[in-house]
Amino acid sequence: MKKSLLFFSAVFCFFNLKSTAQVAERAALAKSIRSDSRLDTIQARAIKLLTGFSAGTSYDEVWIRDFNTFIKGSLKIQSKEKVRTMLLMFFKIQGEDGNIVDGVVDSAKANGGYKYRYSSLLPGWAAHKNTVETDQETSLVQAVKKYIDATGDVSILSERIGAKTILQRIESSFLYLLKDRWSEKYGLVTGATTIDWGDVQPEKGWGVAINAHTKWAIDIYDNAMFVIAINDFLTMKPKGYQTQKDWAALAGSIKTNVRKYLWMPESQKYRPHLYLDGSPFSKTFDEDKILYSGGSVCAVLAGFNTKKEVENINRQIVVAASKEKYATIGFTVSPPYPESEFPNMLPYSYQNGGDWTWFGGRMINGLVTHDLIKEAYAELIPMVDRAIAHKGFYEWYNVQTGEAKGSGDFRGEAGVLFDAVDTLRKWAAKN
Repeated sequence: MKKSLLFFSAVFCFFNLKSTAQVAERAALAKSIRSDSRLDTIQARAIKLLTGFSAGTSYDEVWIRDFNTFIKGSLKIQSKEKVRTMLLMFFKIQGEDGNIVDGVVDSAKANGGYKYRYSSLLPGWAAHKNTVETDQETSLVQAVKKYIDATGDVSILSERIGAKTILQRIESSFLYLLKDRWSEKYGLVTGATTIDWGDVQPEKGWGVAINAHTKWAIDIYDNAMFVIAINDFLTMKPKGYQTQKDWAALAGSIKTNVRKYLWMPESQKYRPHLYLDGSPFSKTFDEDKILYSGGSVCAVLAGFNTKKEVENINRQIVVAASKEKYATIGFTVSPPYPESEFPNMLPYSYQNGGDWTWFGGRMINGLVTHDLIKEAYAELIPMVDRAIAHKGFYEWYNVQTGEAKGSGDFRGEAGVLFDAVDTLRKWAAKN
């Protein structure tokens, strides 16, 4: 009896000491986060940049996929009326079938080679849609949710544009995806073959538009974005509002089908593509070996994975980044597609192995959600340090040379870094 009591007493002491040590470790980590002046610097610089809405110096357009990632920062410095007006512009030029455009631009600057769209509801503006993508509708819904969370302005949902309210227009955008971008066979969203979250097809030519060479496929990014948007819609819709479909059931079935068709449990990663009518790549090319970081991050944010799986996904991304001299967890794909398979984008350029804080920064929120704080802080700092060293925010970085590339004053990077720091600081304040 005495031995048993001694044993249980020892076990209790062990776990009590372990728990005390963990509390002390978390407190020390929280203190480091609160006192890290680099985080103050990056947020201050981000806010200074978020006085505008265009994606960056290389773009005249306001792109909804970018705006969705810096709207929270914008609301720290811009009036809610101005931000609301910008959001409503995308609904004013919504297609009759419910589709949402990529970008809106002053009609006088509509000279980018796109097929432009105009609407009497939005005079003086033009818009275009990169048809290889399937994330414009979902990005807009997510942006509306962020706007409401930050401002409390639920009246935007009952705003009437033409014959429809914003709530009705959101559902119309979802129904467009189910009609035009849906696989009945797999119960998942479809899109053209691109690199992860990218907007360029493999074949040479105007890569952002569907054409005769397009190979339709299913990927994790599009489906994760859809589920996030559905959940956002269900959270912000008023009680008693009669939806046109059981969206909660659809979100559940998408998660089930993602796990069934895209998640590879043996390798703890997502399959890059599930093809509907053949692959654009050679038969000898094993695409399943490629790690898609951005889509994996969005899957984590959509709640598709357990904490253990998130740890494994994150570990793989960190290992992939460690293989390149200047890479962070924003490294898009590992390894990049060889030129022979993806002639429209060379290896280590742009979305084919470039390093995008725009997506790497989003992983921080996913890690904090799963209480992986130490990892979140450690993985954020290299991206923060890089932005500070370059004295600005850039679209992407070359992982072989460290060179900043693409658009300068890239608000997508500024926005996700602002949000990542905000998330960590909120955790630190509670600990």
